[in-house]
Amino acid sequence: MSEKQPPNVVEGATTGDVEEEIPAAKSAEDRKAASALASLEDGDDAGAGKGAVDAEAAKKALGNLGGADSADKKALPVRSNVKVDAADVALLVSELEVTKPRATELLKAHDGDAVKALRAHISA
Repeated sequence: MSEKQPPNVVEGATTGDVEEEIPAAKSAEDRKAASALASLEDGDDAGAGKGAVDAEAAKKALGNLGGADSADKKALPVRSNVKVDAADVALLVSELEVTKPRATELLKAHDGDAVKALRAHISA
């Protein structure tokens, strides 16, 4: 025998299938919070302008990070006649997480000395 179900129960429905009725908010604060939640759920394009501003701010911040790195590259005096050991390049790449050309440039700027290159990169 089956038990009698309440009238708002739908056969075969799970928790996500049927939307529950949202009670009306009683205070102004509750209404404000409910409208904020509703705007998040709707996914309106009204906030697109704000997202564009945030995207441009993020681009600018990332550009500033790249600018500091390029300034470091220009500051290093590169000596082209310095022989660089491949093991030292591999060490700088693994420890400093820089590219091979950047590691080679660091080593050439510090006479091929890996310790000096590591210290200079960390202190910069």
